Amino acid sequence: MKVTVVKSVHIGKAGIVGGYDLSFVNIGITIQHMVNHFSIFGFRVNFYGVIIGIGMLAGTAVALRDAKRRGESEDLYLDFILWGIIFAIIGARIYYVAFRWEDYKDNLLQIFNLRGGGLALYGGMIGGLLTLFIFCKKRKQSFFSMADTLVLGLITGQIIGRWGNFVNCEAFGRYTESLFAMRIKKSIVNPIMIDRELLNHIITVNGTEYIQVHPTFLYESVWNLCLLLFMLWYRKKKKFKGEIFFLYLGGYGFGRMLVESLRTDQLRFAGTSIAVSQMLGALCFILSAVIIILQRRKAAKTKEVFPPEKL
Repeated sequence: MKVTVVKSVHIGKAGIVGGYDLSFVNIGITIQHMVNHFSIFGFRVNFYGVIIGIGMLAGTAVALRDAKRRGESEDLYLDFILWGIIFAIIGARIYYVAFRWEDYKDNLLQIFNLRGGGLALYGGMIGGLLTLFIFCKKRKQSFFSMADTLVLGLITGQIIGRWGNFVNCEAFGRYTESLFAMRIKKSIVNPIMIDRELLNHIITVNGTEYIQVHPTFLYESVWNLCLLLFMLWYRKKKKFKGEIFFLYLGGYGFGRMLVESLRTDQLRFAGTSIAVSQMLGALCFILSAVIIILQRRKAAKTKEVFPPEKL
């Protein structure tokens, strides 16, 4: 069995010599050799998939723990999660392919090549929500009550999953000289992710070319962590079923809207420069804010608060 891992991580003054693969140049963290897979009995296993898998397991654990706290059936949530993950992946792929159709229309079999990458989070959310709606109809459960618990697991998975983009050296932002600027060896980055602005800011260190970018994976992961902590604190104060769900939808939408403005690999509406995720993020934020405000006002006037959940 052959296992390949990151060979060297150095914390100190970065950028003195070339040859490293990735460096956070302003905070002194350098990775000499960045690898994104390991091999078991000759079979390639991508770290991206492993990280996503860990995120799914952690998210499931968080959701089941909240279900137990509320006095609800953990088996009910586990039954949904097994279906939800499958259809979320399908939704994420359909969404990505729909907005990258030019890349797939001449080779339809590549649509099924998930190992080649190409999953969009919003597509996964849509697939998961549709699955939850059907599941709740069949099981005669409250969609919004279950969603309040499940989004805690979802955002946990997102916090961890974004680090899959890090090991793949993808989903980064524009050129920057900010504190968290991330310098990546140009030769290990997918060329389609390097736009004209980055090409105009190529940095050469001892003959090695680098791009220097915003680590948007890090921004989104930290934002999601803060949102999760807030949701965990806020859940005891909710006034209506679905409030935690809309808090997630609005909070994530707002953060994604800001982060997406920095990305170089945006999915755009055909023939326009409008980023799909940025527009969806703005719509989610506005819609969620309006619903939360109106529902809390209604609850305040009628003093209609749902029965307290078990703490």
